[in-house]
Amino acid sequence: MTTAATPRPVPAAKRSRRPRGLSAHVFLVVAVLVSVFPFVWTIVMATNTTKDIYKSPPKLTFGSHLLENIRGVLDTVDFFGSMLNTVLVATVTTVLVLFVDSLAAFAFAKFEFPGRRMLFGLLLVFMMLPLQLAVLPQFILMSEIGWVGMLKALVWPALSNAFGIFWLRQYIETGVPDELLDAARIDGAGFFRQYWNVALPMIRPAMSFLAIYAFVGAWNDYVWPLIVLTDPQHVTLQVELAQLNVGHNTDYSMVMAGVLMASLPLVAVFAIFARGFIAGATEGAVQGS
Repeated sequence: MTTAATPRPVPAAKRSRRPRGLSAHVFLVVAVLVSVFPFVWTIVMATNTTKDIYKSPPKLTFGSHLLENIRGVLDTVDFFGSMLNTVLVATVTTVLVLFVDSLAAFAFAKFEFPGRRMLFGLLLVFMMLPLQLAVLPQFILMSEIGWVGMLKALVWPALSNAFGIFWLRQYIETGVPDELLDAARIDGAGFFRQYWNVALPMIRPAMSFLAIYAFVGAWNDYVWPLIVLTDPQHVTLQVELAQLNVGHNTDYSMVMAGVLMASLPLVAVFAIFARGFIAGATEGAVQGS
């Protein structure tokens, strides 16, 4: 005589974990919707007219005026010329920030030298200072060396990024084992070979995040380019787009079309570097489990 198998009871820990998992998923979905909404709203406004934007209640559907608004942007400002300047500045700045900051962070994290703690403390102090305090000294310096109006006046002041050095230093301290560096020293590797061959491949997730941070910061910078770029041929994209928002009859749909066009390269950069950041973080989680 056969008896029906009795179902195994679900452990209390798993039962209590399910509501937590559901609430976490709901929270993440809400957070994603809140994060994506400004970008979707920008597209909605860019595809409609200014009259539609002022409607009450506002129009939440996509319109058919995107090409017309883009054409208005291209006719009003030198979009592609200023975009080329911005791409050049942001790319060069990002590459140099990654190299300089990672090199400095590696020295702070893994090497002892006189004044190491004091210099890192000064770095933290400078990181806490508002960027506006450096505008006047930087402009005087750029004027003294004759760089006012040139694109390189945007690149060189951004190289020693205090946050980038701090971020990479914290990552290198725990992410690069001392045993590997000791083995590299035994094999005759000097400082730069230890940095290039041992440390750099292991900090790719942190470098990917810093690349996004540096590129977005250089791309969206407005105040410093507005002050130092006196040559209209060297104006960056944010300064050029600001010319759309002047006067009392601002065409906000055209402004939003310009903002949308300027945001697309940032989305592409994020998609490229975020893949490496997420892959590296996942790999570290698997190895640590």
